[in-house]
Amino acid sequence: MDTVTLLGLIAGTLTTLSFAPQAIRAWRTQSTADLSLSMLLVLLTGVLLWLAYGVVKGDLAIVAANAVTAGLIGLLLMLKQKNG
Repeated sequence: MDTVTLLGLIAGTLTTLSFAPQAIRAWRTQSTADLSLSMLLVLLTGVLLWLAYGVVKGDLAIVAANAVTAGLIGLLLMLKQKNG
């Protein structure tokens, strides 16, 4: 693995992990009232576009980070729909 890919994987891991505390909190409290639905939808759209870009470019770091981030945002959206 080259240095640039490693750099991308580290950056992607850190930015993706930034969503984990929110997802864990929402899961534990079953409360998502403070989360903006429009923000989550716009963010998910952007993340899915980055994921598509990463697939087209064949960039593992972009694909991995955005796939996990999309999953975390999806979890938040499901909790928001379930719990309001």
